[in-house]
Amino acid sequence: MAPRPAKPPRKKGVSIYRPFIFGSIAKIIDPASRPANINTDHTHQWTIYVRPCPNHPDLSYFIKKISFKLHETYTNSLRTVEAPPFEVTETGWGEFEVQIKLYFVPEANEKPQTIWHHLKLHPYGEKAEEQREKKEPVVSECYEEVVFNEPVETFYDLLTSSGGPVGRGKGSKGSKQASMGGKKAGQEERVAELPFNGTYSQKEEGKELDRLGQAIKTVELMVKEERRKLEEREKTLADLKSEDGSTVKAR
Repeated sequence: MAPRPAKPPRKKGVSIYRPFIFGSIAKIIDPASRPANINTDHTHQWTIYVRPCPNHPDLSYFIKKISFKLHETYTNSLRTVEAPPFEVTETGWGEFEVQIKLYFVPEANEKPQTIWHHLKLHPYGEKAEEQREKKEPVVSECYEEVVFNEPVETFYDLLTSSGGPVGRGKGSKGSKQASMGGKKAGQEERVAELPFNGTYSQKEEGKELDRLGQAIKTVELMVKEERRKLEEREKTLADLKSEDGSTVKAR
């Protein structure tokens, strides 16, 4: 049996992260300028994307391709984009979860990483009504980072030649791995990771919690109102029964 090929050497004690933004933008299709080839049921045009952060280099130096798994009702629901801009534009009428898979360049020697994005077509929050009236585009995006712990040396050279943050040492200050607590005994070595701890993600989570809180209050008010109506109906029914009984006795 031929010996297994040696694993490429890695940069020990080094952690490198690369930030990016993923999300979507959707707008209502104007009936006056509606293309003839669009499904008559479709109400919105949307674009889902993965983009570099402002003032950062293009992602293609470490990402080979990105696949977007759309809802199964779309023809060719798995869309793969092999060059920037990494985005897919479509039309539709409903919201759904999109699976986004990042494939790294061969030099990375890393497995693909998957993230999820909820495609939003309708505005939410305090200014939702104003956005609807103005027909403003609905933007939903998150900041994220992919972390390469002890990257392959050739990939390390590729990443550092393009600039960007580098955290040195497991547990050293400024290391992304240190912020995740380092590697525990018996745990497999972690390489490319998506920790989902970006500030935009936390902001979106806060907004979602606010929306849920408001929704709960609305439901509580609706329940209270329905109870009031029910009590009124029961009182009216009791009065009618009382009047009916009085009429019978009078006879």
